[in-house]
Amino acid sequence: MRDELLNQELLINLKAVFVLAFKVTAMTDQVFSRRKFLATGSTAFSALPAWPAIAAVENAKRKAVTILNPQLRVPLSFVVDDSTCLVNMGHYCMPQFATAWPERNEYKKPWQTWPREIPDSFVREFGQWCAQQGVKGKYSIVPLPACVGWLDRELPGWSQKQLQASLKLVRDLMVPNWDIHPEMITHTRVIDIKTGRPIQQINPATMENSYPRTKKSVDELAAYLAYALRILKNCGLPCEGVTTPGGFGNLVKNELSLAVHEAVRDVYGSELPHYFKYVVNGDESAQPRLEHVRNVDSSDPKVTVNVPACTGDWFGGWDGDRRSEPDRYANEAGTSGRMVELIKRGEPAVMLCHWPGMYTQGTKKGFTAFKRVVETLNSRFSDQTIWMKLSEIGRYWTAKELTHIALTDRKISFNAPFGTANFTVRVDGATAASKALRLVVENQTVALQGVTERRLLRSGTWHVDSKGLIMCFDLPKGVSHIQW
Repeated sequence: MRDELLNQELLINLKAVFVLAFKVTAMTDQVFSRRKFLATGSTAFSALPAWPAIAAVENAKRKAVTILNPQLRVPLSFVVDDSTCLVNMGHYCMPQFATAWPERNEYKKPWQTWPREIPDSFVREFGQWCAQQGVKGKYSIVPLPACVGWLDRELPGWSQKQLQASLKLVRDLMVPNWDIHPEMITHTRVIDIKTGRPIQQINPATMENSYPRTKKSVDELAAYLAYALRILKNCGLPCEGVTTPGGFGNLVKNELSLAVHEAVRDVYGSELPHYFKYVVNGDESAQPRLEHVRNVDSSDPKVTVNVPACTGDWFGGWDGDRRSEPDRYANEAGTSGRMVELIKRGEPAVMLCHWPGMYTQGTKKGFTAFKRVVETLNSRFSDQTIWMKLSEIGRYWTAKELTHIALTDRKISFNAPFGTANFTVRVDGATAASKALRLVVENQTVALQGVTERRLLRSGTWHVDSKGLIMCFDLPKGVSHIQW
């Protein structure tokens, strides 16, 4: 009881000190960013039960500036798993999974009757239709698909000319609108990266879907991820992130996040690595998570962005042998479904599927169902949503969380560890009576143009609504400001 009273007294005193510091700061027209506040305050308050009340003080200080969704729109994205060049992963994965997990009925399907190939003609049909509809997302390229062959060397069963044509199609058609990820090396057998051959034993411990079954260091995991990334680099494919196959990394989640950062930066030099592993359900937040945030005040800030999906795969499954349920994403009227729920909530709405399910053993039933969902979303919510790659969503949320913002009279200053496109902020209660807003970066000035409707907001524009002045612009890395 005595200890509890002492803790309460300490909390009251700490609150008083913090409020006094807050008042002093307010007199100098300075604003703490979330990251600066956490850097200075998290240690002192981490053990105290009233942390939310203390954090609210910092929120009150920044309430004059609100960071909004890009262009005031909800990000949409589409995650395609188990895709690669030519190889139908449903056909080739099934017997390998059945060997490792002989007791599972889900692996006792007639895979021999399924097509061994998902042809480039379907990739072209899918990619062109998505480009016409503005769809963006993530598209996996498994580097050694189900141990069939190396995409940067030979793919037995297909000629070298066919393999190179398939890679070129991905580079030309998919890369502009899709993040390319390795889904580890094989998506089936674990590879000994010293020899390039699968581990001899076949059991859950030697399958990538459940690897590793023992603790692995960050360096060990990073070496495995880098092996996969180098194959994609040899194929001339850009990459800023990875996708985990099945339960890969479930026992080493903290180390995996760091390993993603190290591997992607080592192989590609990417500024902001991200990864897809998790699916959120129900009321759980669908916003990206910033992990292992370090050195944000330096010239080399480090962050790993965890971008989750928000739906199950209801199009055809990883094996392409299941019935599509498009209404679970969005019914035809656009009034119900998981994607509709997320759009109304204002959080990123990321759909999930598997490539064999899109092809659906050559019937394309999954793709047909997907087209109906996209047409519904684009028709019903075209003024409220924007299609983005996973990397673009991750970058926007990183800038949203880490940018230091300071507001003075008719000037808002930004110090951003990471830049992003379509950065959108509202200054509460402000107007633009002069009609002249200018974004200043170093010695360059760009004029922002006024628009009469919210739906017309694009980068380089501003709009006034009942709550204040809204500005949309490409936020540069480093220091910039807007004057009006």
